[in-house]
Amino acid sequence: MSIKPLLRRLAALLLCLLTLIPYALAVEDPNIRAKCTILADPETGQVFYERNADERAFPASTTKIMTALLVLKYCELDETETCLEDDKSTLEPGSTLAGIKTDETMTIHDLLYCLLLPSGNEAANMLARHVGGTVENFVWMMNEQAAILGCTGTHFANPHGLHDDNHYTTARDLYLIAAEAMQNETFAEIVRTAIKTLQETNLQKERQVLSTNQLILRRADPWYYKNCKGIKTGTTSAAGACLVSAAEENGGMLISVVLGCNKDDYTGGVRPNFTETKRLFEWGFGNFETQTLMKPDLTVATVDVTLSTETDKVSVKTVDGLTAVVPKDLDVDNLNLTYDLPETVQAPISAGEKMGTVTISYAGVTYGTVDLVALNDVSMSNVLYYKDKLDHFFQSSVFRLTVFVLIVFFAFCVALRAIHTRRREARRRAMLRSRGSRNGRRERDDDWR
Repeated sequence: MSIKPLLRRLAALLLCLLTLIPYALAVEDPNIRAKCTILADPETGQVFYERNADERAFPASTTKIMTALLVLKYCELDETETCLEDDKSTLEPGSTLAGIKTDETMTIHDLLYCLLLPSGNEAANMLARHVGGTVENFVWMMNEQAAILGCTGTHFANPHGLHDDNHYTTARDLYLIAAEAMQNETFAEIVRTAIKTLQETNLQKERQVLSTNQLILRRADPWYYKNCKGIKTGTTSAAGACLVSAAEENGGMLISVVLGCNKDDYTGGVRPNFTETKRLFEWGFGNFETQTLMKPDLTVATVDVTLSTETDKVSVKTVDGLTAVVPKDLDVDNLNLTYDLPETVQAPISAGEKMGTVTISYAGVTYGTVDLVALNDVSMSNVLYYKDKLDHFFQSSVFRLTVFVLIVFFAFCVALRAIHTRRREARRRAMLRSRGSRNGRRERDDDWR
């Protein structure tokens, strides 16, 4: 075999192999120093980076994301709760507290700050009691909510995250919980707060609590990350250093989870859960960007119209636009658009009336679905309307059944008439035969006489 055909075959084979390699493998691996990690877009669910994302790990205080989610679901912010001695005495010695005193009464709003900023474990117990009646019942609610969110590798044993062998989760499950929590405006506001002044209580004057998240605390620190929007730290001996975080750039948000970093491994004076999260976000926004994939008020298709003399088609347009975090080399012109539209619609049609949807995807990843509405009004023709009704009636099963019943009834009547005629004819013949017999007997009698 000559060298040129061989080279062509090798080139073709290489091209085929390259088409099978996902985009994520084409960019440099950030080599995040964590036991488990994930980076994903909460809008589309697209995962940009993961390592051991479904492996069980201890969440430490990142547990408090779920605690806060349930509190916000079932409580008003101005409700109050009083700290009991058990809220603190049941905690292991040396665990993180928010400085809440026994018999101190605080609003749920301030307790959430105590929970999520300084990571107060007594605040977690107070909130759990307030919502669930007991801490045990609240933990049951946590597991129920995890199942609702689609978490498959999570089991909670307490509301704060102190170590328990039966208290575990996965990076992917924590991402799902955080994505749900970030949809709550109050939660998002709290977790992006670096310093909060708490209201005066029955036992304490105004005081400040600080976030444990070094990515948002001090702008002068080299590990500060301006795009960071929270969310929650966690550290225990068993869990290592953990961080669930969100970052936003150019309108696009990413959520990251790093679990099981070496808590004793400091880089520049800060634990690796912060430095690795920052590197992961920089990698993500460096290789991916927010693009407008579909513009609002864009006419994209037409649908056939019936029952109108004005037009036989109606144009449909997008209601909202669609933006998403996508690979930087994505060519918008090569997007896959999947339309879900009826073949025909009947007049009348109002401008803005929903006609269907269009789903935008690329390279097997679905980025979102946009509603499509009618561009303009289309009036109905009464003549065509009633003609259509008649046409449908004559083609309907009711009409066919009616015709069938009438045919059967007519056939039945004909059959009855025929039977009646035959019976009448039979009676007539019988009568004639009877008369003939009687006449014969009379003649024989006359002859005998």
